[in-house]
Amino acid sequence: MLPLGTAPVRARHRAAPQTPVISMAKINGNTIKPGMVLEHNKGLWVVTKASHVKPGKGGAYNQVELKSLIHGTKLNQRFRSSEAVDRVRLEQKDYQFLYVQGDMLVFMDSETYEQLEIPQDFVGERAAFLQEGMTVMVESHEGRSIGVSLPDQVTLRITEADPVVKGQTAASSFKPAMLENGIRILVPPFVGSGERVLVDTNEMTYIRRAE
Repeated sequence: MLPLGTAPVRARHRAAPQTPVISMAKINGNTIKPGMVLEHNKGLWVVTKASHVKPGKGGAYNQVELKSLIHGTKLNQRFRSSEAVDRVRLEQKDYQFLYVQGDMLVFMDSETYEQLEIPQDFVGERAAFLQEGMTVMVESHEGRSIGVSLPDQVTLRITEADPVVKGQTAASSFKPAMLENGIRILVPPFVGSGERVLVDTNEMTYIRRAE
């Protein structure tokens, strides 16, 4: 990996070499995560959001936002935990995140030092969790880089947190807080401004205090 601050090879490109789909596997609907590529309704879709929902009545489901790799259209779809979904496995390669340039995310091949640009909308809100030097997995399809899988968890500092309400306990309710990357999450009452916490990048939720 090229140390940060070292000038990379200026051979920027927007896509990896053309490559076919490697394989396809059945997964359960509740295991769908952002960055995955699915075959759905006879098309290929990249997952941009996924949120587990547990309604008061009925079974839990995964509310998923999909983006078509062909047309760029978006689709919101519910997948039940018992539902089988086809996950498409494409060429996968690790890249190092460098910086944001306009509406593009710039990554670097850790082996060749060549740079790669991917539109932010293929990552969605999770782009806020990208950190300089972070290693991510990029998937490519037919000459286009279309999926970015971030680490499942990141550590961030709380910059703002609502005060504790008298009588409030961790078991009874959570309170709003702002992360250093501008994302708002809910945290237990005992978490305050300045503390570092572990955050789930898929659900965009608090996990626990960082050690």
